Amino acid sequence: MNQGLLNSLTDAERMLVAETERDALKGLDEDELLDLHQRIRRVRTKYVKNYRRGASAAVAQAGGRGKSYPRNQRDRDKAELFESVLARVSRAVATAAKRASMDLRSERIAAARSTGGGVAAPVPVGGPAPQTSRRPRATKTTGGLKKDASSQAAGARRQAKRDAR
Repeated sequence: MNQGLLNSLTDAERMLVAETERDALKGLDEDELLDLHQRIRRVRTKYVKNYRRGASAAVAQAGGRGKSYPRNQRDRDKAELFESVLARVSRAVATAAKRASMDLRSERIAAARSTGGGVAAPVPVGGPAPQTSRRPRATKTTGGLKKDASSQAAGARRQAKRDAR
């Protein structure tokens, strides 16, 4: 990172950037990473907003976007710095979430294996049929398909009539 840019950061911003170093991120759990992610996102949004407002105001004074580009360099650099820091934390959040997901999955599998929930008990002959989520298909229709087709055709006729005007 540019030393001049780091020197232009406030103490709070410098500490926020320091919290995203590799060693500091390793000691954080998923909730702490999400909190850090939110704080960095707020700071990044602040500098993006400051840059855009300053840049739009400078265009009228300078007479064009190209001429006003160098005037707002500090806010642009800070926004870019916090964008890269945010990406670093986002990767750490994704890694922590995947790790938590895998841990939860392995716990569920272990719990299912310990209770023997993998095999269903056989149903006695003549007993109740197992419940299924699908409804049995009707042998006779009530005209629902025909009604739907008729309604679609009527809509198409109305639209054609409007288009012909």
